[in-house]
Amino acid sequence: MDAGANGVDAYIAAMPPEAQPILRRIREIGRTAAPDAKDVISYRIPAFRGRGILIYYAAFKAHIGLFPPVQGDADLERDLARYRGPKGNLKFPLSEPMPYDLIERIVRLRVQQDNAVASLKPAKGR
Repeated sequence: MDAGANGVDAYIAAMPPEAQPILRRIREIGRTAAPDAKDVISYRIPAFRGRGILIYYAAFKAHIGLFPPVQGDADLERDLARYRGPKGNLKFPLSEPMPYDLIERIVRLRVQQDNAVASLKPAKGR
């Protein structure tokens, strides 16, 4: 599978019809909230890559998964508590309305965290 945007298109097209519009909407959110990030396939699922991976997202039989675990914003963590799996990864049930506002908040937080980590690294060549 192509590791770039074409690979994401193929991934979404291969998913069940009920998951496809959700995945497309998450992709739109990622493109809007992280306009400089790349649309990639990593570990065989869609992801957004800034300097590092911002989020992975994937369709499963009964939920949409979002990885890695969210940390660093107590309010957001509290709002996500009901969706956390045993390892902290998020599971958004397909049987419920998708919390797109929370997904956007996650992406925006991950962009901030990605930028903060990058600002701590010394410039190359110094």
